[in-house]
Amino acid sequence: MKNEFVLAFNEVLEEKGLPKETILEALAHALVSAYRKSMNVSSAQDIKAVIDLDKGEFSILAEKEVVETVENDLTETTLSEARKVDPNAQLGDVIMVDSTPEDFGRVAAQNARQVIQEKIRQAEYSAQIEYYEKQIGEIVSGIVQASNSQGMTIALELNAEGSMPRKEMIPFERFRVHDRVRALVAEIKESGRGPQIILSRTHRDFLRRLLENEVPEIFHGVVEIRSIAREPGHRAKVAVSASQQGIDPVGACVGQRGVRIQAIVRELHDEKIDVIEWNSDPTAFIAKAISPARVNGVYLRENLEGARNALVVVPEDQLSLAIGRDGQNARLAAKLTGWRIDIKSLPESISDWLFALHNKPELKPLAKEEKEATAQAEDIMARKAEGRVITPEEYDFLTKFNDRLERYATRKQQAEVEKHQQLREEALASIPAGAFNMDLSASELPANIIEALQEAGFENSGKLALASKLNPDALLEISGVGPKALEKIAEFVEKLPDLVLELVPEPVVEEEPAPVEPSLEAEQLPQAQAETAQAEQEIPAEAELSDQAPVSEESPQETAEPVTETTEPAAELSFDEMFAIKPEILEPVEETSEEAEDEEDSNGEEGTSSGKKKKKKKIKRFRELEYDPDRDMVVAKKKHKRGDAEWNEWEA
Repeated sequence: MKNEFVLAFNEVLEEKGLPKETILEALAHALVSAYRKSMNVSSAQDIKAVIDLDKGEFSILAEKEVVETVENDLTETTLSEARKVDPNAQLGDVIMVDSTPEDFGRVAAQNARQVIQEKIRQAEYSAQIEYYEKQIGEIVSGIVQASNSQGMTIALELNAEGSMPRKEMIPFERFRVHDRVRALVAEIKESGRGPQIILSRTHRDFLRRLLENEVPEIFHGVVEIRSIAREPGHRAKVAVSASQQGIDPVGACVGQRGVRIQAIVRELHDEKIDVIEWNSDPTAFIAKAISPARVNGVYLRENLEGARNALVVVPEDQLSLAIGRDGQNARLAAKLTGWRIDIKSLPESISDWLFALHNKPELKPLAKEEKEATAQAEDIMARKAEGRVITPEEYDFLTKFNDRLERYATRKQQAEVEKHQQLREEALASIPAGAFNMDLSASELPANIIEALQEAGFENSGKLALASKLNPDALLEISGVGPKALEKIAEFVEKLPDLVLELVPEPVVEEEPAPVEPSLEAEQLPQAQAETAQAEQEIPAEAELSDQAPVSEESPQETAEPVTETTEPAAELSFDEMFAIKPEILEPVEETSEEAEDEEDSNGEEGTSSGKKKKKKKIKRFRELEYDPDRDMVVAKKKHKRGDAEWNEWEA
């Protein structure tokens, strides 16, 4: 039994290629399911399967209650049986007891077979998905299992099957059953029948991976693939660049005598591959992308919509080579560079320019400047039309003449683009930023106009205002927008700043308290007195009423508002008196209002005049110490901030 069980288990592991824990879990789940089905056990009862690979045995543990008398063998057990499992078991406890039936091996084999197969199949699908999700964009190898008009079915690793639709196969490529095929993992889809792995041989990344496998410089990053343009089975263009100086990227890809590139060509069913060197200059890059045709000049044109167009002028005998069969070379060059390419022969370009110089009014200054060259070019083109021989010098003249005219057109178009960009920036500056977050439904326009504008792609008011300022005629091309609607749109754009301000709440600004004006003129005091006077200016607005100016009886007293007072300037001191001042006399002293209240009550003059309740506020005062010979003591004189007060004295 042991050997048969272990051999069967190991055979499943080897065949499915799954982890040991996954097979054990599937087998245990199948045994539990077979026990419940054969014994008709409730789903509320806990059932576990224990598998011992060393002994080649398994057992079923069922949850049972310990009772004195057993009435149901499926849910109850005796105390003696329970203590064989747990010596500390007591009546009423619930424990797991071995409940494996005697003939459970045969029953389990019949009932658990389908469950085991389903569990193993699900684990196999999960392993396949996890493995091939990491292989997306990589090349895998497989064997053709079936081939029909819709595509091929390919057997892959981990017992997976990949499908290659006909559109992902190179044209005119045929494979037989049992042929080995290399392809790129393009996509993975989950389905009820397992993962659906889509393979491709037409994807441009398939060519990229083949180059990485054949060219060590690309694999190690010394040579970098910049872009790839491909028409599977026919032709491909690859732009490469070197990350280190002294390395020829094209030569590294081609290999000695073309060994490397020929291996890739054979893999791609004799697909022609052009390897060119990438250049940061679009003009030089486009000229190389047109190869093998020679180029007279490349002229870049960027229109107002942002589209990038390039005009390529080639010699007359190179025109068909530059365009390629059915325009293939031009298409691949456009895909490779990202520019829309127009190709003209030199005589065709000269003929177009001669016609434009004679018929377009905006080119009159240029026609006047190139008058002599135009006459010479007309003479050369007339002799060519007659079939007469044109010398190489004359071809060179036509090339230079065409180059000047094309560069003039490029500069003029660039100036128009810059002017349009400047107008756009000015228009954006006049439109509030909040307009681009404002929906058209918040405008005052009629519903039919709003619906027509939204269908045309105007999602917000800012975009509509920008189009109205830059090109209002373009709005007339929208179905449902006429001249009257255009006038309403213009009125809405004028009111737009006010509408945006209404939608945006104004921020609340807290008013700062007014600064207290200085009460003493620092210029009239010595440096020490000026610093002390500056400290006096820091007195809070809510000072003691005793320190404020007296209020007349006619006007009511308001204690809530501060009173601003002026202080009489101190008497000017002589030069000798300035040097006689002692620094300790000018020392500022901080006193609380409670101390000041006691001192004023002792004096008697301040308390009777004000009669108001004093606030507890810490203030700064200036005092001067002086010896009084009449009293035979040192007294202090303090200066109040009101002008009508005299020096007050109190004992130190």
